[in-house]
Amino acid sequence: MSFTSITHAPPRLHRSELAVPASNPRFFEKAAASAADVIFLDLEDAVAPEEKASARLNAIDALNQIDWGTKTMMVRINGLDTHYMYRDVIDIVTACARLDMILIPKVGVAADVYAVDMLVSQVESAVGRTRRIGFEVLIETALGMVNVEAIAQSSRRLEAMGFGVADYAASTRARSTVIGGVHPDSRVLADPAADGTRATFWTDPWHAAQTRLLVACRAYGLRPIDGPFGDFSDKEGFKVAAQRTAALGYEGKLVIHPSQIGLANTVYTPTAAELTEASRIVLAMEAAMRDHKGAVSLDGKLLDRASIAMAESLLAKARLLAKNATS
Repeated sequence: MSFTSITHAPPRLHRSELAVPASNPRFFEKAAASAADVIFLDLEDAVAPEEKASARLNAIDALNQIDWGTKTMMVRINGLDTHYMYRDVIDIVTACARLDMILIPKVGVAADVYAVDMLVSQVESAVGRTRRIGFEVLIETALGMVNVEAIAQSSRRLEAMGFGVADYAASTRARSTVIGGVHPDSRVLADPAADGTRATFWTDPWHAAQTRLLVACRAYGLRPIDGPFGDFSDKEGFKVAAQRTAALGYEGKLVIHPSQIGLANTVYTPTAAELTEASRIVLAMEAAMRDHKGAVSLDGKLLDRASIAMAESLLAKARLLAKNATS
């Protein structure tokens, strides 16, 4: 390991992050009763300009009056390029003790996070708030992606980074038919077979961006969160998109419809078989270390200290799930 020590963000369940427009209070109670790990009340994209002020008041009332249980509660503020953002921060941080995190959209440079951090710190000090608010930032532009490593180091409040695939597609001029989906032209051809036919394979147009964001998160102790899948009628499409990022190492996914919550929770939860295998790996390596061995064979596979690290990450998530279920 490097001599450089990285402080990891506090652990939170983040398998499903439900977007709830703050301009529609009728959705609040249903969201509170859902199985989503994280809920963000949206003041940005889902709210028309003439409803910004009333949506902010709705979010304040909801945070203060509704029982959200053990969910992580977050508000997506408006962008730093608007005149709504500063009032979002001041009013909500001042009035809402239940607020856990702020979601900062379209972050392009590290200074964007620094600016919100400064404002939040001043409000916290003014009102005597003792529980520090965390940040999640959305990487939604080419500028944000090219600066993602610097953004990952921009604030001690930062806990997670999400991939905003829709705005990212617009920023990069990508051809996209479904938010978070693939495109029929994103494909490769195999070499011709003997009869002249050629197999076609689709590629994932978001893989490079998702991998870069993931690496930045893991390097600096943050949770990587995948972006939405726009066609909420396509459950299989959502599930496969989630499985791809879960395989990469993502913690969860932004969901835009309640029907996607259970799918996300299932995909980003370690299976019983995975946990059993992880426990066997830990026990086998502990026995090897007692015998002063740095590696051991289990079921014909070589295990070493890296194997323990991978197994422990799964077991840590299982412990977090168990703790959340009993709290």
